Amino acid sequence: MVRKTVRTRVRRFDATGEVTARADKLAGEEPLEVQLDGDQFTVTMRTPGNDVELVAGFLLSEAVITSKADIVTIDFASGLDPDGSRNYNVARVELVPGVWNREQYGARQVYTSSACGICGTASIESVRKETRHPVGPPEPLISPRAVLGLPDALREQQQLFTATGGVHAAAVFAVADDGAEAELLAVREDVGRHNAVDKVLGWALLEDRLPLRRTVLQVSGRASFELVQKAAMAGITVLSAVSAPSGLAVDLGRDTGVTVIGFNRGTTFNAYSHPSRIFGAADDGQ
Repeated sequence: MVRKTVRTRVRRFDATGEVTARADKLAGEEPLEVQLDGDQFTVTMRTPGNDVELVAGFLLSEAVITSKADIVTIDFASGLDPDGSRNYNVARVELVPGVWNREQYGARQVYTSSACGICGTASIESVRKETRHPVGPPEPLISPRAVLGLPDALREQQQLFTATGGVHAAAVFAVADDGAEAELLAVREDVGRHNAVDKVLGWALLEDRLPLRRTVLQVSGRASFELVQKAAMAGITVLSAVSAPSGLAVDLGRDTGVTVIGFNRGTTFNAYSHPSRIFGAADDGQ
C-alpha cells in the first residue's frame, strides 16, 4: 500500500532529561520501478503521489521524450505486494514506436536514491542532456520584488512539509507581462528534490504546456547541476533556490541560458547567471 505519510511513535527528549512519548507523522518513501517498452529502465525512491507526473517528468529530464505525444500509456497495474494486493510501485511505460532506442541512449544503472537522481547515470558523459525546449533570450523578465515573493508563495502550499517536516518542494510560476507578479501554476512535494521537480515538469508535459518559457521554477533547497538541467529540459527561464547553487549548476545555467538564483530568502537574493532577466540588472555576459 502506497502512502504519502506514515504514522509512528517517538520519544522526545529535552535538555532537562524529561522524556515524553507522542505520535508523529513521517513522509512516505517507497521504490518506483519504471519499465520502458518492456525493459527495466530505472528504480527510484520517492514519496508516493503524482506518480504519472513523476514518470513523465523523469523521462523528459532524461531526454527520452519531449512531449505528451511520445507516450502511449503509463500503467501501474503490474505492481503487486506478496499478498497479491496492488501497490502501484511499478510503472510500465509504452512509448510511440521510434521515440526511444536503448542502444542510442546508452547504459544506465537501475537505482536512483531520493537524495540524488544523478547517481543512476552510468558515466559522467551521460549526465549532460540536450534540450528540445531551449529557453528564450536573456531579456528582462521579472522584478526583484516578484522574485523575493516566490519562496513564501511556495511555502504556503507545502502541506506535506507542514505535516512531516521531511520533504522538498518545487513550484512553477508564470510571470506576468510586466514582470511585477508571478502566478503559481503547480507545486509538488517529495522526499527527493529531483523528484519534486520531475513531478512539476511531468504536470507541464501532460498539460501540453512545454516549453515553459516566461516561468520561474522555485525550489525549497539548493540549486544543483541536476535541477538546472531539468529546468533547461523544460525550457524554464529562471531557477530560484532558497539556498546556494553549486559551481557546476552556475556553469550549466550560463551554457543553457537559464538564470540561476540562489539564497532567495528574506529581502535579498543572488543572480549567478544571466542576471539581465531581473529588472534593473545589466547583462555582463554571465
